[in-house]
Amino acid sequence: MLDEGVIVTLTDGFHTTAQSRQHTWHADLTDDKGGTDQAPTPEELVMGTLGSCMLQTAKLYAERKGWQIDRMSVQLSYERFSSGDYEGYDGDASFVHEIREYITVEGPLDPRQKERVIEIMGKCPIRRLIQNPAFFKKVETPITGD
Repeated sequence: MLDEGVIVTLTDGFHTTAQSRQHTWHADLTDDKGGTDQAPTPEELVMGTLGSCMLQTAKLYAERKGWQIDRMSVQLSYERFSSGDYEGYDGDASFVHEIREYITVEGPLDPRQKERVIEIMGKCPIRRLIQNPAFFKKVETPITGD
């Protein structure tokens, strides 16, 4: 049986409320897009989710290896390009999204270990979800926790 997943409701204007298990969070559009800017945008939430996953994946790996990491951070931004304007892309998609990463890893790691930690960040489940094909399947009956 499928789990309940995440339930998202449009609550006021463009403000949404999302719930999963015992957690609640919100998204909104910025003022210039018709929202009230009362919460992060959906795009900011995606970047935050990706960054969180990258750091958690790297920390799990470093702990398994017994490597000390004092501080890690990742700054992510993205830009959408028309596929014809993106150098090196020759696929069928109309648009290409480029995600830029600025990664900081601090601690007593040698250069090879630091490189490996950054490489492992690239294997986080959310990054794989974004990078690989995903298919949306419409379900006739909503999935509920009942």
